[in-house]
Amino acid sequence: MSDILMREDAGGIATLTLNDPKRLNALSDEMLADLSAVLTNIAASDLRAVILRAEGRAFCAGHDLRQMQAMRQAEDGGRAAFADLFDRCTAVMTQIRDLPQPVIAEVHALATAAGCQLVASCDMAIAADHAKFGVNGVNIGLFCSTPMVALSRNIGRKRAMELLTTGEFLSAQAAADAGLINRAVPAEALQAETRALAERVASKLAAAQRIGKGAFYAQLERPLAEAYALTRDAMVANLDDADTAEGIQAFLEKRPPRWT
Repeated sequence: MSDILMREDAGGIATLTLNDPKRLNALSDEMLADLSAVLTNIAASDLRAVILRAEGRAFCAGHDLRQMQAMRQAEDGGRAAFADLFDRCTAVMTQIRDLPQPVIAEVHALATAAGCQLVASCDMAIAADHAKFGVNGVNIGLFCSTPMVALSRNIGRKRAMELLTTGEFLSAQAAADAGLINRAVPAEALQAETRALAERVASKLAAAQRIGKGAFYAQLERPLAEAYALTRDAMVANLDDADTAEGIQAFLEKRPPRWT
């Protein structure tokens, strides 16, 4: 595990901190690899709860767009690399869902696109009252197809579709009202509130929590694999569009896109 993901275990609770503030804690290749490794380790441990938090100006800004644009240099224009990226991201999101321990997101700031997916994939979430949430890829020409799998399993269909098609953001309170997070709290209370919830979770019988979490998702919805395979292909097809490449490049260069 590299220094872009930090871990501290105390009182039966693992606290994971996304620590790549220069890239707004993007789900880069390195971050996904670190998350996968640490989640595998935690799954086999006797820890009883997990807190997922972040440092810097954003909780998580989604995929690393510069890495994605570099993938286009391959002979197939990046299609295989894009599919592999979304498969690896799906695996991490599914690891969180399948982890025996409940996972609580502590969201101090912006969570966008796959970063919003990360929040939605956690079992619970508490956010600072100034935090914002969005699946805003459509603003640069890339519909957030894989993030919408987790999003649409948290909030109502029509609200999810509005967010996906407009690229607008939810305030923390609106996210709580929609069911994306448990509650919004003053920023100065965020860490204590999240820790208190994790301690309440960790105080219960570990075996019961593990069995109960597994049963909760087993009965709640159909398997995610089918939905993620479909949306992976949708995102790969979307990224294959020249206007999407232009939209992402324009975003990176801080200029309006020149779409055809």
